[in-house]
Amino acid sequence: MSIRPIFFTSEHVSEGHPDKLCDQVSDAILDACLEQDPLSKVACETCSKTGMVMVFGEITTKAVIDYQRVVRGAVEHIGFDNSEKGLDYRSFNLLVAVEQQSPDIFQGLGDFDSETLGAGDQGMMFGYATNETETLMPLSYELARRLAVKYSELRRSGGLPWARPDAKTQVTVEYEYNTLGGKQLLTAKRVAVILISAQHDDGVSNETIRKDLTDKVIKAVIPADVLDADTKYHLNPSGRFVIGGPHGDAGLTGRKIIVDT
Repeated sequence: MSIRPIFFTSEHVSEGHPDKLCDQVSDAILDACLEQDPLSKVACETCSKTGMVMVFGEITTKAVIDYQRVVRGAVEHIGFDNSEKGLDYRSFNLLVAVEQQSPDIFQGLGDFDSETLGAGDQGMMFGYATNETETLMPLSYELARRLAVKYSELRRSGGLPWARPDAKTQVTVEYEYNTLGGKQLLTAKRVAVILISAQHDDGVSNETIRKDLTDKVIKAVIPADVLDADTKYHLNPSGRFVIGGPHGDAGLTGRKIIVDT
């Protein structure tokens, strides 16, 4: 009896993806709080849309935070320095709605010594290790991450002169059953599909984008032995990705945590 092929897809996003932008803004605020007060309690969410970033949540800390400096600095570091890219760190409207943590919640979490810490409900996650890669992560995830990291490195260094901050990568791996120790185990067979959607300057040709992504990104980080003649490549399949960042899609914290776990 033949066994149907089994495919598994993982995605990664660049730092300029609107959801990941929001994650990094909240991370920057957390870092600023912990730098001044290691016992800070921070539940900080961020959302973003065209010309706007909003920070909201509950924070209990002795730190004095300059939200304008921290948030705009995080957005600048990502590379949003022109409204044509989706956001300009100098001119976007920053809304801050941060309050102190509710005393009802704090009393259930705060009265513990340093060895017995209360935990809120914003740190729930799961995962597992696999021997598919040296990093103990699934092959599809590891390759999607490599593509996104390489894209960002080249964008920042000028190796992709047309590239803008927002990008997403996906890798689909085909698995097959192999017998090991008398057991049928799923093992990675090949990369079936590679997708890269990269925000770009207006006026650059699709041919240039696809050639650069193939030669400078894919070939640089994807081992040749996992590719074959049947591997499919979807490089900017929509044909145009000029409008990106928060201008293209609303951003929100928490929706891309999977790419970091």
